[in-house]
Amino acid sequence: MSDMLVKLYQLPETQVFGKLAAAAVEIRPAMAPEKRLVCSWIAEKFGEQWASEAEVAFARQPCSIVLAIANQQLLGFGCYDATCKGFFGPTGVDEKSRGQGIGEGLLFMCLQTMRAQGYGYAVIGGAGPKEFYRAKVGAVEIAGSVPGIYQGMLS
Repeated sequence: MSDMLVKLYQLPETQVFGKLAAAAVEIRPAMAPEKRLVCSWIAEKFGEQWASEAEVAFARQPCSIVLAIANQQLLGFGCYDATCKGFFGPTGVDEKSRGQGIGEGLLFMCLQTMRAQGYGYAVIGGAGPKEFYRAKVGAVEIAGSVPGIYQGMLS
């Protein structure tokens, strides 16, 4: 999968946070004491490689991982500056919670935070749902980015 590029200085407006708040879904930065619980959940739902990236995001100060939570249940996560500085991802939403705007909320929270930290652009590494990223944040595919930074990675 190729990488995509997002102009953080031209992020569109979003109404997703109001929609999520009305559904009692909170998007917030993770806290260090949540690391083991969250990383175990990620490993179970999305695999050890994503859990490893989340561990790096937890190690940053401040943490570069955000969570989607409802009723004290983890619904999803989004990372930035995990595998590489300036990269968004990995991100995932529990299968049972998809289609509610949670992925969009995680995406916008991460990208808005990156913009506030001084980034002009964000790279979505190995972007999965390309049409989603195009539609939500105007992401464009980066030519020649396969396999990109993941070249030669152990699996």
